[in-house]
Amino acid sequence: MTTAEATPELDFPEHLAAHDRAFLGHPKGLGFLGFVEGCERFSYYSMQTLLTLYMVKYLLLPGQQEHVIGLAWLKTHVFPGLEGQPLASEIFGLYTASVYLTPILGGIAADLLLGRRAALIAGGLVMSLGHFLMAFEGAFLFALISLVIGVGLFKGNIASQVGELYGPKDNRRAMAFQIFYIFINVSVIIAPLVSGTLGEKVGWHWGFGTAGVVMVLGLLIYLYARPWLPADNGTPGKSAQPRAKFEPGDGPRLIAVLLLVPIMGISLLTNQEIFNAYLVWADQQFQLTFMDTTLPTSWMITIDATLSFSMLVGVAAFWAWIGARTGKEPDDLSKMIIGCFFIVGGGLCLYIAALTQGTGKIGLFWPVMFHLVNSIGFAHLLPVSLALFTRLAPRALNASIVGIYYLSFFGANLAVGKIGTLFETMPTPQFWLLHVASAVVALIAFGGFKLFLADRLMGEEAAD
Repeated sequence: MTTAEATPELDFPEHLAAHDRAFLGHPKGLGFLGFVEGCERFSYYSMQTLLTLYMVKYLLLPGQQEHVIGLAWLKTHVFPGLEGQPLASEIFGLYTASVYLTPILGGIAADLLLGRRAALIAGGLVMSLGHFLMAFEGAFLFALISLVIGVGLFKGNIASQVGELYGPKDNRRAMAFQIFYIFINVSVIIAPLVSGTLGEKVGWHWGFGTAGVVMVLGLLIYLYARPWLPADNGTPGKSAQPRAKFEPGDGPRLIAVLLLVPIMGISLLTNQEIFNAYLVWADQQFQLTFMDTTLPTSWMITIDATLSFSMLVGVAAFWAWIGARTGKEPDDLSKMIIGCFFIVGGGLCLYIAALTQGTGKIGLFWPVMFHLVNSIGFAHLLPVSLALFTRLAPRALNASIVGIYYLSFFGANLAVGKIGTLFETMPTPQFWLLHVASAVVALIAFGGFKLFLADRLMGEEAAD
């Protein structure tokens, strides 16, 4: 499941024509930015889909891992005693967690040193380098470092340009981000079908190489589109607008945000595990052979992405319909609690699948039910939580709060790496029951926050 980046409101650049409707009634630059972001997300989720399978089935096997520069040091000083799937889980967790941390540093680099455009181009180049380095087994760790740095420079610095295509009173802005988000989701759906299939069926390096080629294509599109894109807003080292000051009531709102971050992180564990131990389990135990043809395991990610996107649309439409009929709908925290109920249900689907497996392979009914139910839960949790965090944010910390919000993903992925090490030693039903328990903890924590702290810390926001 993916998320579009939140984007702060920025001044409308006067050099862009407000009447530009060349792309589906929107500025031409929106189409270019959507394609560029789609290419970046394609490359990122190609890597995300293949990474654990690549390590478990090939790179970390005896006779292969000895060629990876720096891996012996990592195994000795960072992950002592780990081999095989547990080691792969820890590396996956550290990599994906870092991806959610470095965009904060990338934003600072863009604001103070490079400027947004230069930071984005540098990010695209470094990401491309990382994908191509995956073709060399010895450079594996350097490839991961390059990808983390590249995503940090790229992510967010492109989304911020979408808002700048519109004037402050242009009502096309909200639809623009929906269109931008569609580009992201289509890329996430396609990436496992293309790169995943190539990686599993033709060769791992073909999958990673395809991700690199698409990233280069996105960078070329961005360079070509320069005449239709906004210039950097201000110069590095100077703020384009006066800095907002803290106001009365900002302190409790900031405390509310900081308390919600770890609860969010716990609620994300089941979803983030999809790219880690879940894929290993699917590869080993799911019935993926039909009519003498074995489907790539990575296609499970396409199923998840398709259902996630569908449920985002469906849940939004459902609550809009409820609101139109009754005149009210649950507040943000209530929706997040409802989301946790569904995440619990999704985890129980995996528990039932493992519990009832028997001696044969697991049919796809329960896994698909997991993706469906979990996606409904995530559709209640993700966009609502991001909206709540940005609404709670003190004006003086508006951009920083978005970075703080993504710390929940940072923590969740670190935890997923740790929890994933239990997959080989813990009975599979208990492994998934552990994830169910984490969702229950999040459910209770969100409920307790709403009952006992929301009014005190959030004020009017609690009733919105």
